[in-house]
Amino acid sequence: MNGTTGMHRRDFLKACSAGAAAMAAAGWAAATQGAAPRKPNIIFVLADDLGYSELGCCGNTSNETPNLDRMAREGMRFTDAYAAAPVCSPYRAALMTGQAPARVGITDYLRPNDPKHLSTDHVTVAEALKAAGYATGIIGKWHLTGYASAGAKEVPPAAHGFDETIVSENRGIGGGSYFHPYHFNREIEKRLPGKEYLTDRQNTEAVEFIERHKDGPFFLFLSHYAVHARLNGKPDLVAKYEAKPGAGKGSRAPRNNPHLAAQLESIDEGVGMIMEKLKDLGLADNTVLIFTGDNGGEDRVTSNAPLRAGKSTLYEGGIREPLLARWPAVVPAGTVCRTPTSNFDFYPTFCEAAGIRPDARQHLDGVSILPLLKDPKARLARDTLCWHYPLARPHFLGGRSTGAIRKGDWKLIEFFDTGKAELFNLADDLGETNDLAAAKPDKVAELKSALAAWRADCGAVVPADCKDYDPTRPARKPRSKKKGPSK
Repeated sequence: MNGTTGMHRRDFLKACSAGAAAMAAAGWAAATQGAAPRKPNIIFVLADDLGYSELGCCGNTSNETPNLDRMAREGMRFTDAYAAAPVCSPYRAALMTGQAPARVGITDYLRPNDPKHLSTDHVTVAEALKAAGYATGIIGKWHLTGYASAGAKEVPPAAHGFDETIVSENRGIGGGSYFHPYHFNREIEKRLPGKEYLTDRQNTEAVEFIERHKDGPFFLFLSHYAVHARLNGKPDLVAKYEAKPGAGKGSRAPRNNPHLAAQLESIDEGVGMIMEKLKDLGLADNTVLIFTGDNGGEDRVTSNAPLRAGKSTLYEGGIREPLLARWPAVVPAGTVCRTPTSNFDFYPTFCEAAGIRPDARQHLDGVSILPLLKDPKARLARDTLCWHYPLARPHFLGGRSTGAIRKGDWKLIEFFDTGKAELFNLADDLGETNDLAAAKPDKVAELKSALAAWRADCGAVVPADCKDYDPTRPARKPRSKKKGPSK
């Protein structure tokens, strides 16, 4: 099996179904300190390529995100939340399985004709929740399979526990497609009046899903395509942001990009719609609402400052994400958590919240962050996170074949193409500008050894064909819009 340890998937699902009712009452009561035993609804809202510094609650003064800012005031904001990879497919694999991408075997974004896909040997978080009585749905981007239209074996969300798959792709999704008709799925029929905008359609589908399943419990994965380039916001919103002092012009503006701001405002509007729907239905207190991004922002169209670099790199700008959590029955309002987390932690977190005990034979790299949701100063039984991002050649955005480890405040990046390592102390140098590798060889050796041991445990392999790095050679250009795969 891919990424499991002697695991029998059907046995696990049967066990979950048989034991869910008994475990839910005890697990949920413990999680909420005596609140009603009904299992919580779970809504996971994911933005694509969202940089660390884009939200108002994260310090941005140009973009307008009033609903996400409200979510932060009413819940918890995480300052050190990490993506398990600097590109999207491995992030999603980690989210679905609770495992590091290296253990799953998906470490780069999947191309439309890719022979790889998320194996059905895994028990995904959707399957685990479905077996416990949850209605499950995904609205939007999946990107864990190649597509039959490109000659690949296609393994859609339905094969991984999702009851409903709505406004999702069946073709390559690169290049952006934000107005109907959507090139990534030409079978999607228009529903909204006027020129239908993709993010608006996803937001509408989300509140309708909540309405359909209000008697719950439900798990909704709202997986936005925005703000993936090519950026294309609604014209009225773009005009508003272009009129602001210091605004960039056009969809390729490197700073204060008006199209990115417009698309983010549309995402923010949807979060507001969700919160209002939950309030209207009396579900707000009993719903876990998460908002985050899948990897760093593309630094050709935004800045991840104060973090270094962006998407496709293992510098902080490529993997550190905004993360907001709102759950009024559990999460103290207006709090900030500075404990490092990874997106593979959501699997065990959601299972614990729902009263599900994951099968002990399934390896989980994630740990439940429920203690942090209850108390931001709580401590996790983990102080180390690792990454594995092997590439045969540099990513066209500049990313190179690398591995990384963060232990406490120390972070090491190992470059597979040159053998070089860089060492940073994030407590003093969040922007990773001061490489301490030469000054602290013992710390370099310690972290390289720990990273190598982690790779061995995951079965991760350093590619032998990545030695072509030439710092004087410009990065590869992306393919044309018609042929380019999603990143």
